[in-house]
Amino acid sequence: MNWQQLYSPLRTGATTPSSVSADPARTSFLRDYDRIIFSSAFRRLQNKTQVFPLPGPVFVHNRLTHSLEVASVGRSLGKAVGDALVHKYAGFGEDFREFYKYELPSVIAAGCLAHDIGNPPFGHSGEDAIRNFFRELPGEQRTRFEQELSPNQQRDFLFFEGNANAFRTLTHNFNERTLGGFRLTYATLASIVKYPCDSLNGFDKRTLPTKKSGFFDSEIATWEKIAEALGIPQIVPGGQVYARHPFVYLVEAADDICYRIIDFEDAHRLGIISIDTIRELFLSFFDDETGYDARDRVEKVFHEINDDNQKVQFLRAKLINFLITRVRDIFMDKEPDLLAGTVKKSLIDYLPAKELALVKAIDAYSVQHLYNHRSVVEIEIAGYNVIGGMLREFYAAVLNPHSVKSEKLLQLIPRQFALTGAPGKLYNDTQSVVDFIAGMTDLYAVDLYRKITGMAFPQIR
Repeated sequence: MNWQQLYSPLRTGATTPSSVSADPARTSFLRDYDRIIFSSAFRRLQNKTQVFPLPGPVFVHNRLTHSLEVASVGRSLGKAVGDALVHKYAGFGEDFREFYKYELPSVIAAGCLAHDIGNPPFGHSGEDAIRNFFRELPGEQRTRFEQELSPNQQRDFLFFEGNANAFRTLTHNFNERTLGGFRLTYATLASIVKYPCDSLNGFDKRTLPTKKSGFFDSEIATWEKIAEALGIPQIVPGGQVYARHPFVYLVEAADDICYRIIDFEDAHRLGIISIDTIRELFLSFFDDETGYDARDRVEKVFHEINDDNQKVQFLRAKLINFLITRVRDIFMDKEPDLLAGTVKKSLIDYLPAKELALVKAIDAYSVQHLYNHRSVVEIEIAGYNVIGGMLREFYAAVLNPHSVKSEKLLQLIPRQFALTGAPGKLYNDTQSVVDFIAGMTDLYAVDLYRKITGMAFPQIR
C-alpha cells in the first residue's frame, strides 16, 4: 500500500470515474462527515445503550454521545498523524499535502462517527441476541436456513457482527433506486472496516484482520471495488481476507481511548467507582512525564478542583491528550508495517510496558466492576428477550408469509426493508428483518416487542 493511493475520493454508487466535490467550502471528505451526522441512522444512536442503561436520573453516555467524542479524538489523531506524514514526505506534491494536512482529520472523524452505526439495541448484548437466535433455530426453521443459505451467508447471522452491519448500513441502498447507500468516499468507508474479511474467514483470533468480520456476503462486491481502488491487498490468496487500511488503526485507537476513559467517568457518576480509584489509575500514566505533564503538576491542579465530577473531567482530558500523542508516535514508528499490512495488534497495544500495564489494569477493573455490574447485566438480559422475541415472530412470518398473523406482522416492517417472499431469496429477506430490528432504538424495540406479544396495547384515541 502507498499513502498516495489510500485517499481516493471515489464514492459508492458513483456513475463517473471521479466524484470530487466542486464546492470549495465542502470538500468530498467533509461531505462524508455531514452525511453521517445528519442521517437518521446516526440520530437513532441517541437511544442505544453504550454500557449503562438509558435513561436514568444520571445522564450517562449513549451510542451517539460516545460516537461524537470518539470523532473528536479521531479528528485530533488525524491531524497529528497527517502533519507528521506531510513533514516526512515534503516532496510528495500538493495533492498529498492537501489531503494529509487538511482532509485526513475529516476522514478519521467521519469514520469514528460511523463506527457504531451498525450496532443493534442494548449494546453488545444485542449482537449476542441475534447470534443466539439463529444458533438455536428449531426443526424446520433450521433445515430451511441451512439448505437455502450458503455457509458464508449462514455465518452472517450465526456470527452477526456490528462492524459488518455498519458497512452494510452505509453502503446498501435499502430498496431505493439510488445505489451506494450514503455514497461515502472509499477512504472513509475503508477506515471503519476493522476486520476486512467475510464471515466465513472471520472469527479467527489468530490474526487481527480476522478477529471478527467486516462485511457480509451481500457487500463483498462493494468491498472488492474499494480494496482495488485503494490498493489494499488480499492477505489470503483466493480468500476474502484483506490487509487493514492504515486509517483503520486511527479510528480504532480513538475508540480504544474513549471507551476506557469515558466508561470510568460514567461509573463514577453512578457511584460505582470512587474518585480515589480513578485518581490512582489515571495519574499513574504521568509518573515519568516532565514539564507541563509532570505528575506533580497534574496532581496539583487535580487537588485544586473542588467538585469530584470536575476532577474526573480534568483527568479525562489530560489522559486523552497524553494517549493521542503516544498513538501518533506509535503510528509513525509502525509506518512501514502499516503499509505492508503486517501490524499484528491495535496501536494501543504497542504502548510502553508500564503504560500498557495501566491500560490492562483499567480493562480488568472494567470487566469486574463495570461490565458485570447488576444494572448492565439486567439490560443485557432484557436485550436477549426483546430482540430474540421479535426475531422469533418476524422470522417465522418470513418463512410462512401467507398465514393471517404473518401477513399482519410483515405489514409492520417499513418498505425500505424489502421482503420478496421469492424462492431463493431467504437470505435477502432474513437480512431485511435483521436490518429492521438492528436499526431500532432501545425504546422502540421494547415498545414494539410489548405490542406484538400482547404485553401492551396501542393507545386508542
